[in-house]
Amino acid sequence: MERTLTSIGTNLLKESYSSSTSMRRLYFLGGEDIAKRDSREINKRAFIDAGGAPFVLVFPWTAESVDKVDSYRKIMVDYFKDLGASNVDFAEYSNSSEEIAQKVDRSDLVYLPGGFTRILVARIRNKKVDDLLRNYEKVIVGRSAGALALCKECILTRNRENPETVIITGIRLVDFNVKVHYNPSRDDELKELSKEGKIYAIPERSALVYDADALSFIGDVYLFQDGKKTSAG
Repeated sequence: MERTLTSIGTNLLKESYSSSTSMRRLYFLGGEDIAKRDSREINKRAFIDAGGAPFVLVFPWTAESVDKVDSYRKIMVDYFKDLGASNVDFAEYSNSSEEIAQKVDRSDLVYLPGGFTRILVARIRNKKVDDLLRNYEKVIVGRSAGALALCKECILTRNRENPETVIITGIRLVDFNVKVHYNPSRDDELKELSKEGKIYAIPERSALVYDADALSFIGDVYLFQDGKKTSAG
């Protein structure tokens, strides 16, 4: 499901969060240059939450080209091993649903990287990974597109690829929305969108952490609500 800003209705999002009482913890990372490791401390905290030496499962499903995905694999493996990961595995899109479910079950932390949000959400749905993640009681880290995918809806603001703001349905692990790679140039647009519900705007190298019904923030995160902007921290 996809909509533009001009077609947004009153069901964009509501104020209430999920009533789940699970121990699942979700990290919404606004963006990171993983080659520079410029959000190392955020990821380290997530790894500690996942046991300190987690088995990390990466879903590299955000690029159109497999070549681009492959070029980042060694960078991610080296990075995550340096952070303390006991193992780093990849959920291949060519894997069967049973193979993916087994990998998810073995993991302590699921990592959804940045890239193309539409592609990631479509592939997650096609493989029914959204059902697996809804029942996942451990740590999930979503970076950029990965963070958007976790939300009720994904806000894709205007840029060179999108001539107008587009809203697509996410996999709905939480009942709120985020704006990643946030910078103040989008404030007017976010204020308008926030008349329909809360939006947490997360700059690069910052994060929102969701634990059951509790929210905490790392770095500068902003709340847009009722057409107004405030600091979320």
